Amino acid sequence: MDRQRGSKEPVATGTRPLRRDAELNRLRILRAGREVFASRGLQATLNDVAHHAGLGVGTVYRKFPDKQALAEAVYGQELAEIAAMAQQARAEEDAFAALSGFLERALARAARNRGLRELMHHGTVEGAGLARARQEITSHCEHLVARACAQGALRDGVTEADIAPIAAMIDSVMALPGEDPSEMWRRYLAIVLDGLRSHPHQAPLPGPGGAR
Repeated sequence: MDRQRGSKEPVATGTRPLRRDAELNRLRILRAGREVFASRGLQATLNDVAHHAGLGVGTVYRKFPDKQALAEAVYGQELAEIAAMAQQARAEEDAFAALSGFLERALARAARNRGLRELMHHGTVEGAGLARARQEITSHCEHLVARACAQGALRDGVTEADIAPIAAMIDSVMALPGEDPSEMWRRYLAIVLDGLRSHPHQAPLPGPGGAR
C-alpha cells in the first residue's frame, strides 16, 4: 500500500506544474499576440509573436498552428462585443443617432488597434468564427442605414455600401503621423457624419447609387 501511494505521488506533483506552465505559456502568447497585432497589424508573423512573448517558436506553433488560429483567439471576443454593440443600437428610437453612435464606439475600440481595423475592413487572416461576427456587424449596420433612410434622417443617395468606405477613410486618418493621431479621427468622423445627415437643399450625390 505504501509503495502504491508513493508511486502515485510523483505523477500528481509532476503533471500539475506542467499543465500550469502550459496554460501560462498560452496566456503569454495571447497577450503577445494582442500587443503585436495591435501595433504592427496582421502582417506580423507567429515568429514575431514568439519573440515578443519571450518564447520559442515551437511553443507558439504547438498552441496555435497558424496565424489564423491565433487571430481567432485574440479577436473573436472583440468582434463579438462589437456585434453586440451594433445589435443594441438597433433598439434605439433615433436610427441616425444609433448609427452614428455605433460607428463612433466601434471606431474608438479600433483606434489604437491596427490589427482590429484590418480585420474589420478587409477580413485579413479570417476564419469562420471571425467571418460570422463580421457579417453580423454588417447586417446590423445595413438595418440601421435602412431605418435612418426610412425616418428621413439620412442624406438622399446614401446606402449601406457607403459605410465600409467611410470607415476606411477614418482608418487612414488614424494612421496619420502625429503626436496623438489616434484622436484626430473624431474630428473627421464628426464632419463625415454631418455630411451623412439629411439637410435641406442638398445636391444629389455623384457616382453610382446617387439620388434615388
